[in-house]
Amino acid sequence: MSRKVFVSGVGMIPFAKPGASASYDQMGAAAARLALSDAGIAYDDIQQAYAGYVYGDSTSGQKAVYQLGMSGIPIVNVNNNCSTGSTALFLARQAIASGAADCVLALGFEQMSPGALGSVFKDRPTPFDAFDAITDELVGMPEIPLALRYFGGAGQSHMKKYGTKLETFAKIRAKASRHAANNPLALFRQVVTADDVMNAPMIWPGVMTRLMACPPTCGAAAAVLVSERFAREKGLDTRVHIAAQAMTTDRPGTFESGDMMRVVGFDMAREAAAKVYEESGIGPDELDVVELHDCFAQNELITYEALGLCPEGGAEKFVEDGDNSYGGKVVTNPSGGLLSKGHPLGATGLAQCYELTHQLRGTAETRQVQGARVGLQHNLGLGGACVVTMYRAG
Repeated sequence: MSRKVFVSGVGMIPFAKPGASASYDQMGAAAARLALSDAGIAYDDIQQAYAGYVYGDSTSGQKAVYQLGMSGIPIVNVNNNCSTGSTALFLARQAIASGAADCVLALGFEQMSPGALGSVFKDRPTPFDAFDAITDELVGMPEIPLALRYFGGAGQSHMKKYGTKLETFAKIRAKASRHAANNPLALFRQVVTADDVMNAPMIWPGVMTRLMACPPTCGAAAAVLVSERFAREKGLDTRVHIAAQAMTTDRPGTFESGDMMRVVGFDMAREAAAKVYEESGIGPDELDVVELHDCFAQNELITYEALGLCPEGGAEKFVEDGDNSYGGKVVTNPSGGLLSKGHPLGATGLAQCYELTHQLRGTAETRQVQGARVGLQHNLGLGGACVVTMYRAG
C-alpha cells in the first residue's frame, strides 16, 4: 500500500547568470542545507538522496552531498534533461511511498555555460537524432539553434492550427516578469511589457523574439520528503503533501503525428496530467496555482491546453482573459517561471516544488495566491520525460 508523502522542508538559492554563481557543489550543498533547516532536521536523519544535474561528471551528486556529511547512505545521480529535478523528486517520493525509506533528500543543481544548449559529446550519436530529423522535416531553418526550432516550431504549429497571434506569447512573457518582480530568488526581476517583448530582437521572424526564450542559468534547489510516521515522531511540518505524481515518456505519436507540439511533449504532458487527476481525484478546474515548464513562452501556452487548464485551441482566450494570473482562473508560474526566474536544468523541478510548497503553506509573501490549497507542477525534458505532481495543503 502506498504511504502518504509530505514535503517537510524546501530550500533554494538565488539563481544567477553563468559565470556569476558559485560552483555546482557549493550551490547544491547550500540549497540542501536550507531544505534541512526548513524541515528542522539534521543531515544524519536523511536515509537516501537523489541528486539531479545535466551538465556535470558522474557522481557530482556525491561531491555536493558530501559537504553535508558522509553517512554512507545511497546517493543516486539523476539526469533526465530538463525534467531532471522533478525526476529526482519522483524517485524520492517513490522511496517514501513504497516504504523503502522514511526521510529522503531530493536535490537539483546546475552550473551552466552561456549561450544556446548544445551537445557535449561529439563522437557518438545524440539522443536527439529522431527529434532533429522530424524537426528538419517539419520546420527546416537549420541556421536557428535546435532548442529554438523545437519550441518555436511548436508555437508556430499552434499559430497555424488556431490562428494564435505572436502578441499572445509576448503577453505570457510580460506576465512572467510581473510575477518575478516579487521573487527575490529570480534571475530577472525587471518588469517588461508585451510591447517590450515584441520589440526585442527577432530570433525567428514572425515566430519568436529573444525575450520569449528562457536564459541559461546557474542555481540549486532541494526538498526533504518524509513519511507520515517519521513526521509524527520528529514533529515535522505536515502542511503540504504530494497527492499524486506521474512520469511519462514519448509514444510513437511524437514522431508520427507531423505536429511540432507533439514533438516537444504535448502528449507526454497530457497523459501525465490525466493520470495525476485520476489518482488524486482533483480536476484542473480545482487548481489554485500551477508551476509549469515555460522554457519558451510558446511552451507555456501549449501546456495550458495539455494540462486541461483550458480547452485545446482555447489558450489564446485563456491569456486574453487574464485567467493565467492573479484574479483569474489559476495563477501560473507565480515564481516568474523559467522565463524570468531562470532555468538551471537540474534545479528547475525542485525550484517549482519550492514555490508550490510555500504557496500552499501560505508563506509566499508578496507572491502569495490567496487561499491556495491545491497546486500542480509540470516539468518537461524534451527527449526525456514529463513529470506532473499534485500537491495539497492539509
